Amino acid sequence: MLSLEMRIEALLFYAAEPMTVAELARLLETSVADIETAIAALDAALRERGVRLVRMGESVELRTAGESAPFIEKLRQDELSRELSRASLETLAFVLYQGPVTRTEIEYIRGVQSQSSIRVLGNRGLIEKITEHDGKRGIFYRATTEALAHLGVSRVEELAGYEEVRDALCKQRQAEAEQER
Repeated sequence: MLSLEMRIEALLFYAAEPMTVAELARLLETSVADIETAIAALDAALRERGVRLVRMGESVELRTAGESAPFIEKLRQDELSRELSRASLETLAFVLYQGPVTRTEIEYIRGVQSQSSIRVLGNRGLIEKITEHDGKRGIFYRATTEALAHLGVSRVEELAGYEEVRDALCKQRQAEAEQER
C-alpha cells in the first residue's frame, strides 16, 4: 500500500495545479494534521529530485526544480516551434467556445487527460489561468486576446458558429446535469 506521502505526491502530480491541505485530507480520508506531517516528509524527500513541493498558504503543488530551468526552457522552445496538435486544437476550441472552463470540464468533454494541451496552449499565450469565474473559486482557463488575434477576430462572438456551438454545449451540460439527478 502506498504511504500517505506517496498518495499526496500522486494526487498533486495528477492534478497539475495547486490543491489545498483540506482537499488532500478529504480525498485521502485523513486528518489535516496527518496531511501536514506527510507534506513535510514529502518536501524533504523531494529536495534531491527534479521536482519540488511549493506551498502558498494552504495550497501545495508540485513544480519543477529551479535548477532544471535550462532543460525546461529547451523543451518549451521545442514545443513552441511545432504545429499545434489535434488535441491542443480541440482544447483551444472548447476554451474559446465554452470558456472560462476548468481542466475537469475540458477533460470530461474530450474524454482524455488534457494537461499537456493546456500547458502547450498556456506556453504559447493562447489560454490563461484565472482563479475565479462567476463567483466560483478554482482554476479556470480562458482564451487570451493573443488567441483571438491569431484567429483574426476581436471577440469570441465573431468565431464561426459561435452562438450555435455555445448553445449546443449549454444544452448538453443541462441534459447531463438532469441525468445526474
